[in-house]
Amino acid sequence: MSGSDVVQRPRLAAGVAAAGLVVAAGLAIAEPGTIGDPLAGVLLACAVVSRLLAVDVSTQRIFVSGAFLCGILAACFLGPAAAFAVPVIAELVGWMVERYRRVPLLINLAGSALPTVAAAVVFQALDLTQDTAAFAVALAISSGAVLIVNSELVGLAMAILDGQALRNRVRALSDLAPTIAINIALVTAIGAVYAQTGFAVITLVLVALLAFSYMTRLVIAARERTKEYANLSWGVLSGLIRTLDARDHRAARHCAAVARFARDIASHVGMTGREQELAHTAGLLHDIGRFALSDRVMERGVVLTEDDWTAIRRHPELGADLLRDIGVYGPLSEIIVAHHERPDGKGYPHRLTGEEIPEIAKIIAVAEVYDTLTAPDTYRTRLSSFEALTELRRVAGTQLDAGYVEALAELLAGQGTEYRHADAADYDEELAIERRMNEAAGG
Repeated sequence: MSGSDVVQRPRLAAGVAAAGLVVAAGLAIAEPGTIGDPLAGVLLACAVVSRLLAVDVSTQRIFVSGAFLCGILAACFLGPAAAFAVPVIAELVGWMVERYRRVPLLINLAGSALPTVAAAVVFQALDLTQDTAAFAVALAISSGAVLIVNSELVGLAMAILDGQALRNRVRALSDLAPTIAINIALVTAIGAVYAQTGFAVITLVLVALLAFSYMTRLVIAARERTKEYANLSWGVLSGLIRTLDARDHRAARHCAAVARFARDIASHVGMTGREQELAHTAGLLHDIGRFALSDRVMERGVVLTEDDWTAIRRHPELGADLLRDIGVYGPLSEIIVAHHERPDGKGYPHRLTGEEIPEIAKIIAVAEVYDTLTAPDTYRTRLSSFEALTELRRVAGTQLDAGYVEALAELLAGQGTEYRHADAADYDEELAIERRMNEAAGG
């Protein structure tokens, strides 16, 4: 793309938008309608407040626009002049607060005013009685048409501005269907209320709509804050694992392998999708408490003292405390603290037995022991998968849960060496951090 094309794009987009805005203004002046009606003031006030309460809903499949509702109501009940003034003034007030670029402002003004004014002209031509079924049907059809035209006009103009292929900008009706349906329902209901009861009741309805818009703003803002918190939390946790890996180069690969085995065991025994994900996440973080251990304890080939072993046995509690402090991951703490417990009660830190141990913690224990025995970077002589399963079966019922040992054996049957020995286990791939951030934020 040449430099001249880049320069011309804003001019072309601005020209197209300005032309649409001039057409809308011309229609409004030619057939003004009843701009002095008190309803115009109410709709304008509600549109402005709704615009100021607007939040980014680009990731939401369904949204309600208070400014759109006011614009289409002005078109249907008041005529072209009000249909022009309501969306234009609301958008200008929003721009004065936000101060975004002027060319997108022109695009938004044209995209909101032109379809509402056109709808107002059509309504004037039809001259329908307001309290009839025909008027309600026309109101529903026009609201859907205005929403589609608005979306496509703005999308096409922005495509010109950004240099995107126009054929890729036309949105499928299926994408807009939920939004169209809910906005049509609201416009038709509010229109019927006004036609039957008059000015006072519609004012109360619009105030309720503004309250709904405000609550929506609060909810979305809360979700964004939660997402930011989740981003920070996962960043901290993954950073701790990477620091641990720098001290013990097997840490990240081991966590990834345990996570994969734990998830697959949970799936094999029929646990729910949520439990499988919980097992996978617990596998990723099960050793995070080792971050607090001293460098001496982490070194290979060092003869450990009783104090060293006491410190090592504390790492499940340290990891659980860390996760418990990060509220989003609180449910994991019960699993992390118990992943070194044993069915015979000789585990640590609380010497839990049998049914006292969380089921996913039992799975983590099986996955961890198996990976430690078969891993290429283990600190002991590497065993084959067959030899490792033989050892797991030897301690089944005492050190490990016998049912999950057999589940792992069934899972490994027919698998290749790469899977059996977790040679390709990758922490970044198992972490899938962007997905986990979004899920933790409820996105």
